[in-house]
Amino acid sequence: MDAKPSMFSWKVHLFVLVLVCVTELIGVHELGLGIGTITLFPMLYALIIGSIMSIPKLKILKKKEMQISANILGISFMLFIAKLGTMMGPQLMELFKSGIPLLLQEAGHILGTIILGLPIALLIGMKREAIGATFSIDREPNLAIISEKYSSDSAEGRGALGVYVCGTLFGALYLSLLTSIIAKLDIFHPLSLAMGAGVGSGSMMAAVTGTLVTIYPDQADTIAVFSGGANLITTLLGTYICVFISLPLTEFLYNKLNPILGRKHKNEIKNIKT
Repeated sequence: MDAKPSMFSWKVHLFVLVLVCVTELIGVHELGLGIGTITLFPMLYALIIGSIMSIPKLKILKKKEMQISANILGISFMLFIAKLGTMMGPQLMELFKSGIPLLLQEAGHILGTIILGLPIALLIGMKREAIGATFSIDREPNLAIISEKYSSDSAEGRGALGVYVCGTLFGALYLSLLTSIIAKLDIFHPLSLAMGAGVGSGSMMAAVTGTLVTIYPDQADTIAVFSGGANLITTLLGTYICVFISLPLTEFLYNKLNPILGRKHKNEIKNIKT
């Protein structure tokens, strides 16, 4: 038995190289929908093709190779953050000037995912899955928090994982379209929209940033810096906010709202009355 976990596979790296080459050749395309524009990035094509390749029935990738890919993902994300750091260095003073707005955007986690998302989750019939699904946008650090507290096999873990998968598949497309619509309204400064791109997801941030750069090409570098800075702050600060504020608040609200909005409780009350 090999004591050291494998981090290398010729098959995995070969597939990654082919995917990168193919998707980069496809390039960036814009899909106009009248109300806005969806920007399709090579990353999206790679995600779709990779998802098809990982279907167990096709037997293209084994479970061991998928685990190797998951381990490599963490290293790749570190390299991505390092690249953002080199871009942020020359713009640190600009970031410091916008420090408070960057920090206050964390309030969106509470107002958006919890206050709006939790009641809707209960109304459509979700139980404790609603806690994992709505306490954050459920990216990698948030999944780790849920797994540590409830375990990945728990109802909370299933809720968090479900939102993670949906965010990975549809989040970039949705935010790309939303950014295009909001930017064309011309009511927010491009740098405000860039800061809003930092939701704690690399793919979603890239989708928003790419759309903004297409609309405001003269501010491309500044937009990339502010979106990257906001995303980094959200990832770091957001982890502590989720542990000490968002998750306890979500569980508290769940216990209060579930007897009122939960389908199961409503059915139990009806049965008692009849």
